[in-house]
Amino acid sequence: MIAAPRLSLSDGSTIPQLGIGTYKVPAESTAALVEGAIAAGYRHIDTAALYGNEAEVGEGLRASGVDRDELFVTTKVWNDDQGYDRTLRAFDASAEKLGLDRVDLYLIHWPIPSADRYVDTWKALLRLQQEGRATSIGVSNFSVPHLERLRDETGVLPAVNQVELHPRFPQDDLVAWHAAHGIVTEAWAPLARGGLLDDPVLARLAEKYGKTPAQVVVRWHLDRDLVVFPKSVSLERVRENGEVFDFTLDADDHAQIATLNTGERTGRNPDLD
Repeated sequence: MIAAPRLSLSDGSTIPQLGIGTYKVPAESTAALVEGAIAAGYRHIDTAALYGNEAEVGEGLRASGVDRDELFVTTKVWNDDQGYDRTLRAFDASAEKLGLDRVDLYLIHWPIPSADRYVDTWKALLRLQQEGRATSIGVSNFSVPHLERLRDETGVLPAVNQVELHPRFPQDDLVAWHAAHGIVTEAWAPLARGGLLDDPVLARLAEKYGKTPAQVVVRWHLDRDLVVFPKSVSLERVRENGEVFDFTLDADDHAQIATLNTGERTGRNPDLD
């Protein structure tokens, strides 16, 4: 049974360090996958308006039979719905689809600096938190200048920043900035969209520990005090990805994985939007 540790957030809440991501999980498969993941011990489910499966995530939550207070549900406002009033309406739509009167974490999906609406969007998230509808609030794909602007204009930094992060793109400087400012880092594409799984360095470490390369990478994230939710449409793989709490990587292992850093993204650069 998976029992992920929880990390403290700056607002006094806690967040499970391992979760299940639902990006590109087909809607027709989502409810069963979420229900099965919860049965395996997962308590953190990450979705978004963009993913088109919030209703099915809600269905899986209800089918699990697990008390709501044990579950941690994240969703996100999409770019087209940024701005103060539109964000509030988007939250209402997401909450209705999920079948929840509050979410544990609500994120701005992308900053989209060219649209210049992310500060107003952040102000809407602050209102949602003040009203108790979003327990914690954060952002996704924000760089330091975006974060500094939120702080300068509202006085409040996000509790979380969810960014692309994996051994080829470890984001060391951003992670350090987050840590210095009380922001928890979450990793999306933690397996580089599967592009790391044939790497010989990871294969050697997997053999050393009797694990899969994916499990080694998930453990690498956990060892760095990151929140991580590898995505899979296979419940068997979801369970396997969670079997990572019976080993840790040593300093030499981390040094070997550091050699994989190429600075290569799998997604777009948010500073260029």
